[in-house]
Amino acid sequence: MTSSPARFDRGHTDDLMSFLAASPSPYHAVANTAERLEKAGFEQVEETAAWDGTTGGKYVIRGGAIIAWYVPEGAAPHTPFRIIGAHTDSPNLRVKPRPDTGAHGWRQVAVETYGGTLLNTWLDRDLGLAGRLTLRDGSHVLANVDRPMLRVPQLAIHLDRQANDGLKLDRQRHMQPIWGLGDDVRDGDLIAFVAKEAGVAADDVAGWDLMVHALEAPAYLGRDRELLAGPRMDNLLSVHAGAAALAAAAAAGDGLAYIPVLAGFDHEENGSESDTGAQGPLLGTVLERSVFARGGGYEDRARAFAGTVCLSSDTGHAVHPNYAERHDPTHHPRANGGPILKVNVNQRYATDGSGRAVFAAACEKAGVPWQSFVSNNDMPCGTTIGPITAARHGIRTVDIGVAILSMHSARELCGADDPFMLANALTAFLTD
Repeated sequence: MTSSPARFDRGHTDDLMSFLAASPSPYHAVANTAERLEKAGFEQVEETAAWDGTTGGKYVIRGGAIIAWYVPEGAAPHTPFRIIGAHTDSPNLRVKPRPDTGAHGWRQVAVETYGGTLLNTWLDRDLGLAGRLTLRDGSHVLANVDRPMLRVPQLAIHLDRQANDGLKLDRQRHMQPIWGLGDDVRDGDLIAFVAKEAGVAADDVAGWDLMVHALEAPAYLGRDRELLAGPRMDNLLSVHAGAAALAAAAAAGDGLAYIPVLAGFDHEENGSESDTGAQGPLLGTVLERSVFARGGGYEDRARAFAGTVCLSSDTGHAVHPNYAERHDPTHHPRANGGPILKVNVNQRYATDGSGRAVFAAACEKAGVPWQSFVSNNDMPCGTTIGPITAARHGIRTVDIGVAILSMHSARELCGADDPFMLANALTAFLTD
């Protein structure tokens, strides 16, 4: 029998704050998600190992991506999936292959802008450095210098009297952070420093995937603490809610009509075209192997996919009080108004009428309000993993999320109740 899953409250938002602070890179986000799932009884399976048809919770990690699923007792090979799709990456500054640079007595780190970064939000902040180191034996070590180390200094207004009339930043010349003083810039200094911080020998490091992160901790904001400010909400807010919903679905019992899945992809912010992105085969391969491990064949796989629904959960735009004209005049999502249904008839979002019905039913079951988002016709519309998932796998997909301000900033803003309302809606979707 399936029991009623626990409902989330403000304690979920408290936990989100801890998750955001502990996840300065996609690799940390995946590790922290896996840790939460293991506490819920999930076990890691290796892609290179043979899979069996046993029931229970399982997950696969590949780089900055994680796919997790729960097989209930009695699940047939053709049992459909209920998928929560999200992404682990966020726009930021990432370290180049030859990171040691500098000029005029300043030591700097060569970085490349990743995704649609709001460049000015990285100026004059205390910054850390995090990611992973790849060792010569092919293993990986997480690294996190979580203290003031870097700074991208803005030019003083005395040297740019028009700065307040419209700041224009050159990605190559103006975004290289400072990390010390000295004229002797030596190749290998930065990686040697990070290796020491990670507890490994610099000579053992064969590669790295490192990125800058803002150090200011997530915090409640507002007179009544009704807002939440923090980094990487786009889209760790959805990863965190999805993991909580999946654990709740697994704890609800073995009477589930679907196999609940969490898919946390990397590289959404630059097009998803990688082996860990939504354009890659990872999700489809995991789902197919799950079908085949339970004794199914191609017909079972086709039946399972035909009955599958994916909620692509990503942040969307709350109406901005200072720029209301940039929004559609009849669609104004508000903070703490509940999760949003994202619609674009040109398929920048994958939602259609049948998907709307699925989402509305989940919110109704969860007892949470929901809102609609559509872009102003004169403004270009962003996109998500939703259309990619729908087109690549032939899976009915619905785009949803939480309305925020300051999207793609180093520090974003949402309603403090929206994360747990999203988690409740996702749980209802998985346990329908």
